[in-house]
Amino acid sequence: MTKRKRRTFTNEFKEQIVRLHESGKPRSEIIKEYDLTPSAFDKWVRQHKSTGSFNEKDNRTPEQEELIRLRKENKRLAMENDILKQAALIMGRK
Repeated sequence: MTKRKRRTFTNEFKEQIVRLHESGKPRSEIIKEYDLTPSAFDKWVRQHKSTGSFNEKDNRTPEQEELIRLRKENKRLAMENDILKQAALIMGRK
């Protein structure tokens, strides 16, 4: 089985696909005609319905935003901790 090459689509293309679906064209026909994956198609329709935007940042839940923020903070604190450990080792030698 050959792996499909990852493709990128413009927001205009995604908008056009969603409009085709909204105008009544069947999902299966759109997917087949434009050689799309069902998951990508469903994601575009869901994003358009919820926020009207195809950007991931615009479609995150508050919980997802908090998780991203907490992971960044955790990484920063771990780096600070490593720096302090190194400083303690250096100071202990003198």
